[in-house]
Amino acid sequence: MRIFNKNLRLQDITVMYFTALAALMVILVASYHAPASQPSSVPPMPFRVPLDPRGELQLAWNISYANQEVYMELTWAELRHGVVLGMSDRGELTNADLVVLFHGVPSPSGCLSDSDGHVSLDSQQDYELIEAKQKAGGFHLLFKRPFSTCDPRDYLIEEGTIHIIYGFLNQPLASLEQLNLSKIHTGVQRVLMLRPDTPSPSLPPDVQTLDVVSPNVVIPNQETTYWCFIHKLPENMPKNHIVMYESVITPGNEAIVHHIEVFECAPDIRDVPQYSGSCEDKMKPGKLNYCRHVLAAWAMGAEAFYYPPDAGLAMGGPGSSRFLRLEVHYHNPLLISGRRDSSGIRLHYTPSLRRYDAGIMELGLVYTPIMAIPPKQQTFYLSGYCTAKCTQTALPPGGIYIFASQLHTHLAGRGVRTVLVRSDREVEVVQEDQHFSTHYQGDVLITKCTFNTEDRSKPTVGGFGIMEEMCVNYIHYYPRTQLELCKSHVDPGYLQKYFNFINRFHGNDQCVCGEVDVTEQYSQLQWDPFTGEVLDSLYNTAPISMHCNQSTARLFPRP
Repeated sequence: MRIFNKNLRLQDITVMYFTALAALMVILVASYHAPASQPSSVPPMPFRVPLDPRGELQLAWNISYANQEVYMELTWAELRHGVVLGMSDRGELTNADLVVLFHGVPSPSGCLSDSDGHVSLDSQQDYELIEAKQKAGGFHLLFKRPFSTCDPRDYLIEEGTIHIIYGFLNQPLASLEQLNLSKIHTGVQRVLMLRPDTPSPSLPPDVQTLDVVSPNVVIPNQETTYWCFIHKLPENMPKNHIVMYESVITPGNEAIVHHIEVFECAPDIRDVPQYSGSCEDKMKPGKLNYCRHVLAAWAMGAEAFYYPPDAGLAMGGPGSSRFLRLEVHYHNPLLISGRRDSSGIRLHYTPSLRRYDAGIMELGLVYTPIMAIPPKQQTFYLSGYCTAKCTQTALPPGGIYIFASQLHTHLAGRGVRTVLVRSDREVEVVQEDQHFSTHYQGDVLITKCTFNTEDRSKPTVGGFGIMEEMCVNYIHYYPRTQLELCKSHVDPGYLQKYFNFINRFHGNDQCVCGEVDVTEQYSQLQWDPFTGEVLDSLYNTAPISMHCNQSTARLFPRP
């Protein structure tokens, strides 16, 4: 077979050569960016969370339990000079399991960081690239990784909170050896990556929806805002059961809307004034304080919440209120101005009533600066109590059935655990098959939170701000009772004794009791290991102040 025509010119041969070479490069690149696992075989990405405060970096994922793999899709609007995604035990930049993509490297690389944040290539590559290309809305990187890689240096993906590390490369990088995570812009996001492998329950055919959302508010350009809005239900609305609820987030605000709650006002408050403004405004209507019965609670990354087939949350009808209070927590660390928001909760409800009215009870610590965490703590525990005296008074003799719980802390939180204490024995409360009953001379529920403040030089007090802390567990149960809140804090008088003792120990005999607030008293202490140890001892031994509240915000009468 002849390959060349004898009349073919050298110029023609040269053109053919470079054309073939270009075609070969296209084939090589295509084969590199499209490995054996084709995008068409990848399942959809039902889980999604913004990583950075502007929402420019988005992580979506899905789970293959059959193959023990997680599919991840990273999307960002502007490639810049590169991007870093990783996982570590508590969100540390050191000893992290990473995937890095930067200019000059055709595909992302699996990497590890050492104890100083220096990055090096992992000898065992466990991130498998599926697709990397420019699409509408930005650059998309699709890859997968096994739950377990059998490499002791790699992160084990398991149930519970996963700390996702992200970073942007703002300068060119010649090699991985030049990358130190402490020298670039980084952040941490927490997700529940492994979700239950069960289909969503079907909703009844007569289900209706109600959106309780912010009225196109302008998000204040401050780091923390709690925005309140009064929503009025239709007059003479009959009793319905809420069987599912989900978040409704304004597109573009996914990284700012931190959590949302919907409360029903006390039924004996006949009229609640219209209000849309800061929940902390001293001029807000006082009747908002009587809107405490929780109907729905959502936090960033949470999925739709479904009630069990035999229970639903009552809304409307006799003994209920027409007024709902929406509360949206905006976390705006970049102080973005002019952003409008209509986020909230979509309630799915049915007139076909189920067997039980469900309820939501708030456990843990009262939102107060009385409870604080010392600085530079690797592990510090705080516990909130729902005492036997409260459960005996507020719960029915037959007890209640707990079928779900929603845990919540802020940035220093590392873990939340609620245990049931019965006859001096602890039984962990899980999301199903747990009961507690006043037949056992009063059950006690203890919610214990774990915090880490190694990166903080000042004490962290309890409160609503993102840099303050919470320790909360919303338990969902039936049958419903009037008990809405069962929380505690250390006795304020004993806390003042602590301040006096520590100040005298460090040679400061001046008493400031009552002259400055608790937050300031904490900040004025000389923090050393002894100060922290005594505070820990105080929390574990001093008397507590108990809040055993009805949904009307009134205390239960003493037994």
